[in-house]
This record gives sequence, structure tokens and C-alpha cells, in this order.
Amino acid sequence: MFIGEYNHNIDAKGRAIVPAKFRDELGDKFIVTQELDNCLALYTMESWNELVAKLNKLPATNRKATAYKRFKLASAFECEPDGNGRIMIPQKLRDYAGITKEIVSAGNGDKVEIWDKARWEEYNSSYDFDDESLDSLSEFGI
Repeated sequence: MFIGEYNHNIDAKGRAIVPAKFRDELGDKFIVTQELDNCLALYTMESWNELVAKLNKLPATNRKATAYKRFKLASAFECEPDGNGRIMIPQKLRDYAGITKEIVSAGNGDKVEIWDKARWEEYNSSYDFDDESLDSLSEFGI
């Protein structure tokens, strides 16, 4: 399980270090792709294959399902960290996530999210866990 938050920079060539704690769990090869809320996600190959299997079961006649499948799969790239633990994040993905210099790698259970630091701070400060939103979690057993 991925937990924790790490701050670091992306270099001019688009390389970002993957924190050692996350790298150990991600393995030698993993996937980077778009995630909702204009961030990126890193998936282990096992988690990615499970997600793809679920996406492949979505009905092709459902436009929303097809759009989401395209959103995840068309933007996916396989990564292998270099000797310094860095991965290349393609320009297309950096543009999508608004990543320029400072980034945050945040654990989110089965994946690692990569955020532009300013966007991460804005997202976290904008969400209010009021009674109504917390009560709605009860339907998921939380």
C-alpha cells in the first residue's frame, strides 16, 4: 500500500525522482498515466493489469465508459527508473498535470499520485470535510 507525501523537483529534461519507499513497492517497471483531478498516477504492473482487465469489461456502447478507458489507456507509458531512481515523465503528461518544477508524490493506496505542488496545495486547501460529505462515506462502510 502506498502512503505518505514527498516533495521534490522535476528537472529540465522532464525527469522526476520516485521516492525510494515508493520505488521499492513499484518494482523495476511500472506505469504512469493521467489521473482525475489533473494529476498523474503510478501503478505497479500488477495493479495496472487488474485495472486494464476491468476497463476491458466495460461496454463499448457506453460513451462515458469508453471515454474513461481512452483517458486512462491512451496516456499510459511504461517506466523504468534510472540508476538514480528517476523516471522520464512525457511532456504530454506534464502538460496535463500542469507540472513545471516542484512536485509532490503522494501515496493513495494502490497507486502513487504525482501532483504539481501548487495544484496539490490548492486541492488540499479547497476540500472541506463537512458533516454531509463525511456522512456520505458511510455508504462505502467508512
